[in-house]
Amino acid sequence: MTPPPARRGAGPRRRTGPANAGSTRRSQPTRPPVEPVTVPVDVHDPDGIRLQKLLAAAGVGSRRKCEDLITAGRVEVDGQIVTELGVRVQPTAVVLVDGERVKTDPGKVYLAFNKPLGVVTTMSDELGRVNVGDYVAKRPERLFHVGRLDADTEGLLLLTNDGELAHRLQHPAYGVLKTYVAQVPGPVPRELGRRLRAGVELEDGVVTVESFRLVDSLPGKAIVEVVLHEGRKHIVRRLLEAVGHPVLALARTQVGPVRLGDTKPGKFRALSAKEIAGLYRAAGL
Repeated sequence: MTPPPARRGAGPRRRTGPANAGSTRRSQPTRPPVEPVTVPVDVHDPDGIRLQKLLAAAGVGSRRKCEDLITAGRVEVDGQIVTELGVRVQPTAVVLVDGERVKTDPGKVYLAFNKPLGVVTTMSDELGRVNVGDYVAKRPERLFHVGRLDADTEGLLLLTNDGELAHRLQHPAYGVLKTYVAQVPGPVPRELGRRLRAGVELEDGVVTVESFRLVDSLPGKAIVEVVLHEGRKHIVRRLLEAVGHPVLALARTQVGPVRLGDTKPGKFRALSAKEIAGLYRAAGL
């Protein structure tokens, strides 16, 4: 028997029955998300300094090494990767090498100062007391101190004319760690570190330490190291006194990545490029 002719325009027969019986509904293809278009920013400044020269002057390496870093795409200027050797930029530009910020502005100064006992943390003092400013009075830059150390505390104090960095290093939101070494009455109980890490209630709130360790034991005395991100006034002295070990002597030995090292009391040294990059990183810059 000859089959009846197919109806014009008729497609293949659809299976009858419930909509979900023996069939799977086709899902509509999902469109890929539209990527935002980033418009490159021209960081070239004809009146600036060649980027490789600026990097070499900042201590990144020789001129040839800096050229290799640029062509390898490892240098970023104001958020843009630079791979051309002819680019000129201003020293005030934000320059990163392998994600680390580089100090390129020759006018910016970063010093580590070992503040002696009895010196007040001010750049001048109307009462005529010996102050930090007396030690850098002959320098041409207008420097200021980052944070404070009381007259009875010695050790590391950062000095700079980089206002933005100084502000961030002192701001509690960034929690830059500071290390202190204290002499206290001994012996020190083994559970003291656990108690300090758990938090101690003071009159202005709870204080917790990042770490605590016993450095040395002496007859009736002990040397301890306290690491914390707090910046409240006399915080280490008040904290240790609250747990029954009042401070007999106190020194700050480290701020962020910068260590006091062998810098003698009353002397200062320029920070290395690595230390400055570490401070930028700690401050979120």
